[in-house]
Amino acid sequence: MGGKSAPKIKVETRVDKRIESEESGDEEGRKQAVRLVTDLSQQSLRDEQNGENSAETPVDMETISLDPEAEDVDLNHFRIGKIEGFEVLKKVKTLCLRQNLIKHIENLEQLQTLRELDLYDNQIRKIENLETLVELEILDISFNVLRHIEGLDRLTQLKKLFLVNNKISKIENLSNLQMLQMLELGSNRIRAIENIDTLANLDSLFLGKNKITKLQNLDALTNLTVLSIQNNRLTKIEGLQSLVNLRELYLSHNGIEVIEGLENNNKLTMLDIASNRIKKIENISHLTELQEFWVS
Repeated sequence: MGGKSAPKIKVETRVDKRIESEESGDEEGRKQAVRLVTDLSQQSLRDEQNGENSAETPVDMETISLDPEAEDVDLNHFRIGKIEGFEVLKKVKTLCLRQNLIKHIENLEQLQTLRELDLYDNQIRKIENLETLVELEILDISFNVLRHIEGLDRLTQLKKLFLVNNKISKIENLSNLQMLQMLELGSNRIRAIENIDTLANLDSLFLGKNKITKLQNLDALTNLTVLSIQNNRLTKIEGLQSLVNLRELYLSHNGIEVIEGLENNNKLTMLDIASNRIKKIENISHLTELQEFWVS
């Protein structure tokens, strides 16, 4: 180990307390729980039939006062239903519209000073109308209902892109984002790692909770330091030979059977392969920088 302390090997033996309590609960308790769920469902149905479902009413943008000199504008959870009236913001650099009722990206054309746009947790179905925001460096459209990665070609200064928890099934249309350093595509429906060859500056790639079956098409990402592909359908550690700068690798909750394919990843400080099908710890003696090693 060259004088370095041995890595911490952590074996997970956690128990899901929620499952445990449900299984050990008495019969009457379960009946009460079923009755409660049934009552709530019936009440929800009645409310919906009466037009009283809890859908929020969008706020009138005229009631929101915007400071034309503001550089940071935070309108988190304001019940905004439509993006409008923001053209008065002549100096804005950060615009946060988290947790609103927005369905369309629109009317942002004049905000050419914008560096960060946060549309997390809305009802957006399409990435569109961002062409003029050429100075944008951070874009977050997580927790929406996007099906495609599109409309980003002009955002060549983008450094961080978050599209977590959508309905995206394919990695595509990212070839112009050569300045991108962080890409977050967790909790989608992606089946393959593809179309990321031009992202040579990528530092962190997050693909957890998808349907990926193979580690592939990563050779161009030589600057990558963090790779997370937890909760997928991987069966083998492979395709990492070019990732010589990788420091953190997260592969838990897959179907991997053997520790292998890490010969060139000598800089790893964190390796998480917990909740796989691994029966033997092997092929890691060369990982002298390893500080944390999760296995179960």
